[in-house]
Amino acid sequence: GVGGLGSPVALYLASSGFQNIGIVDHDKVDISNLHRQILFNEEDVKKFKVDAATKKLKKINSKIKIKKFCTKINSININKIAKKYDLIIDGTDSFRSKLLINDYCAKNKKILVTGAISKFDGHVFVFNFKKKKSPCLRCFMPEAPETDMLDCQSEGVLATLAGMIGSIMANETIREILNFKNSLCGNILMINAENLSIKKVKLNKNKNCINF
Repeated sequence: GVGGLGSPVALYLASSGFQNIGIVDHDKVDISNLHRQILFNEEDVKKFKVDAATKKLKKINSKIKIKKFCTKINSININKIAKKYDLIIDGTDSFRSKLLINDYCAKNKKILVTGAISKFDGHVFVFNFKKKKSPCLRCFMPEAPETDMLDCQSEGVLATLAGMIGSIMANETIREILNFKNSLCGNILMINAENLSIKKVKLNKNKNCINF
């Protein structure tokens, strides 16, 4: 997804010199997106997000190679889309999509950086499935809740929260690639933008998790 979270992630990765990025998003830019999806402006409304994002990112980094997937990720197309990428960044707004991506990355030993935002609350997870001790998203959320969507449209979200969480996701991507010490893997970073509280909570492997 290249929305509220994917926008700052893509901007910072392009600015940092990443040269091989895939973008997956089936949606078009809507006027209601603009307060939190900082890749886009009024001229982009009604354009496919993957097209508008690619144009902007190439202006930042002319050497960047971007593969566009103008589709919604599902169990049928996920391998075709993700198989050539070592690290997956999940900015989707669906719990089912998040679990699908998590399961795929666990099975195929990829690194996964995932984030979620709603109202004033944001979460960041890092799962390094190249390491045997990594927990997974199902250790935290075994099944998708009945309300599947993290719906920023109806629930609302503080615009700056999307930037905060997206920036941290980009930072964790760089830290994992450069193999920095003290990885976020095995923890949940929780941010509340209303009172500016930040907590890091340990996430243990669930012995009943289907991925282990």
